[in-house]
Amino acid sequence: MSYGKESKKILEELPNRFKSTLNIVTAVSVTEIYTYSAALSQTVEEEVVVTLNNAKNEWDPANMYCDYYFIRQAQSFPDVLLKNTKENNPLTGIELKTWYLLAKEEEPSFRYKVTPAACAVQDLLVVVPWVLSNVFTGSPIIFRPFIISAKYAAEYRNYWWKYLRDTSEDTGISSPDNVKPYPSSRQKIDDEPNHDPGNNFGRLARTEIMDKWVEKCKKKRLLGIEIKKWIEFLKTNRAKNQGPSVNSSIDMMFNGKGCREAPS
Repeated sequence: MSYGKESKKILEELPNRFKSTLNIVTAVSVTEIYTYSAALSQTVEEEVVVTLNNAKNEWDPANMYCDYYFIRQAQSFPDVLLKNTKENNPLTGIELKTWYLLAKEEEPSFRYKVTPAACAVQDLLVVVPWVLSNVFTGSPIIFRPFIISAKYAAEYRNYWWKYLRDTSEDTGISSPDNVKPYPSSRQKIDDEPNHDPGNNFGRLARTEIMDKWVEKCKKKRLLGIEIKKWIEFLKTNRAKNQGPSVNSSIDMMFNGKGCREAPS
């Protein structure tokens, strides 16, 4: 089926296709940016789905799936389904996550706990990194997402938890019974560790599987400056409990040169 290969290609090209209708006009201070990012992430996810549907002619060039669209489903796994709008027969699913690149954690903080049995072979886990175009104002822009088999990600997470972590604690995991792909929203589908006092099970970014991608994201430029330098700047000002204006923040980062470059 071509839709799988083509839709993955569309996902890889999202940065060139993505257009947000959201525009933050009033500047967000350094101390408030983290709070606002959580709310904006949901909007970015919704607009990613719109972008996928707008590219339908490309992932379905032969019009074999006329009644099929990517549809978000609340509180269910996966949270995006490619399915017939008249029937409940999904062809594939996407567990869609967003990562605000300037977040203080410096890595994606989502928890992915779903058991492998809940994932169909063709399902994907997609993590979309984003920032505001002018750091504190503007529209969301995105960079190339992290794309991986949802089933493989769940299997690797469990393997890492059991065998690769440096720990002397119980590494056992309990999995729910009778789980199949595209479960109902009420069904229990999460794997649960036997011992996890730090509530870290499911933090996929800590398994090292995303490390190379995370580092590439931090090297992307926003207004001509690497993302990792923006992170350092925001963390410093947050620690000082300061909220400088947008202009003073950008001037400081540019060392008074006043240059402006498009995001890369």
